[in-house]
Amino acid sequence: MFTLRKNTDRGHANHGWLDSWHTFSFAGYHDPQHMGFSDLRVINDDRVQPAQGFGTHAHRDMEIITYVLDGALQHKDSMGNGSVIRPGDVQRMSAGRGVTHSEFNASQSEPVHLLQIWIEPDVIGIEPGYEERHFTDDEKRGQLRLIASPGGHGGSVTIHQDARLYAALLDGTDTVTHTLATGRKAWVHVARGTVTVNGQALADGDGAHINNESSIAFTNASNAEVLLFDLK
Repeated sequence: MFTLRKNTDRGHANHGWLDSWHTFSFAGYHDPQHMGFSDLRVINDDRVQPAQGFGTHAHRDMEIITYVLDGALQHKDSMGNGSVIRPGDVQRMSAGRGVTHSEFNASQSEPVHLLQIWIEPDVIGIEPGYEERHFTDDEKRGQLRLIASPGGHGGSVTIHQDARLYAALLDGTDTVTHTLATGRKAWVHVARGTVTVNGQALADGDGAHINNESSIAFTNASNAEVLLFDLK
């Protein structure tokens, strides 16, 4: 079963400094039909204006992954971490029993475009943790690169959940197939460009959940950047 969620069907909030699209219910956007999918709870597609951002705020018991598409995002947290993440960087913060952090556009002149992803953990009350990895375009071009997984397999960041996140850059004749194990399901998010997934055309901001399928095929891509969540 393949269920498409169009980009324009998402929740939307424009605060001036922040233009955000919510795949699932978040903050002032509430849709009982879209509270998450399996352990995937949030995909926020955020554009933050220069020198603006999210002031210090708290999280608890959530695996938070930040994926930058354009620009630079400055991060500081109560664990003592401070960095600027850019396209190709994947940041994982395990909120555990409690953490505070802030996120600001590191540029005074250019916006930053990012995806913030929340995955519900399979353990609560743990020591907060932070991790950052860089994945080159070559690692993602024409293939699905594992970027987050339990155990940090293949150099991916480590998350506390039986979920695996892949990223791919696809164009032209690129054809990629991902096999789903029996009982697994998937969510696909198109971060940019266009791509056909199991015969259905998806564009920038579109998503789809896939159940009771043995594989997921990506074809007919045009400058596409795609995230695939393999979920229990």
